[in-house]
Amino acid sequence: MKTISREAEQIRQTVKEAYAEAATRSESCAVSCCAGVSSVREQAKRIGYADAELDTVPEGANLGLGCGNPTALASLQRGEVVLDLGSGGGLDAFLAAEKVGSSGRVIGVDMTPEMVERATKAAAASGLSGHVEFRQGIIEQLPVASDSVDVVLSNCVINLSPDKPRVFGEAYRVLKSGGRLAVSDILLSEPLPQDIATLASAYVGCVGGAQVADVYLASMADAGFVDIQFERVPAAAMIEGALVDPTMKAVVEGVGLERVRALAGTVFSYAIQGSKP
Repeated sequence: MKTISREAEQIRQTVKEAYAEAATRSESCAVSCCAGVSSVREQAKRIGYADAELDTVPEGANLGLGCGNPTALASLQRGEVVLDLGSGGGLDAFLAAEKVGSSGRVIGVDMTPEMVERATKAAAASGLSGHVEFRQGIIEQLPVASDSVDVVLSNCVINLSPDKPRVFGEAYRVLKSGGRLAVSDILLSEPLPQDIATLASAYVGCVGGAQVADVYLASMADAGFVDIQFERVPAAAMIEGALVDPTMKAVVEGVGLERVRALAGTVFSYAIQGSKP
């Protein structure tokens, strides 16, 4: 089994601590995936969720931590088994449960105990424990059986991983033949300056861990995914709005406002699909 480097473990611990804090807040927007809007509901609508969708999820499931709506990409069908990587408060898992119905099943995996506890309680309170389950684990080593899942979702989480090729390898492993991957994520058009890339606050805020798009997409293909398609939109407005968030304020303090604004033109929000032959 591939060992985890000390640097990777430090990154993981930093991210874990930040998201544990987010899990204990009634409304989050605690990291810079959030666009500095007035509420987490408004943030969710800005990145692609409809009011009708948000009305169906348990209270507290939406923490405003995503950068897209992967459930809208996946064309989920009744009876399918869905896995959500980095499930957080459970927003995408609960939306997936609505789409796959009582004959389907949804598994959320998150490395943060506080997130798993929060989402599990929400599932129980909403009577969804029978077909929505949350497991603690890392997305580089999924606690999920091979060839057991129809669809893998992820929302602005893979960019936080220090070993993205391993994540795509794991997603490929757990998918059934013909299974689908639907991802929303933050990617770059050019590498970050080294001093920004190494800032812990930038990493937690979805920017420091972001890869150049060609590298990220090549990792998907190397894992075995085919029919890879994507759409992207500039994330400049997201970064500008996020300057009111604590994480991005820390980045600004570290490198300066003008450098952060100059960086915005290289950052994009991607919607990506692929499939397992």
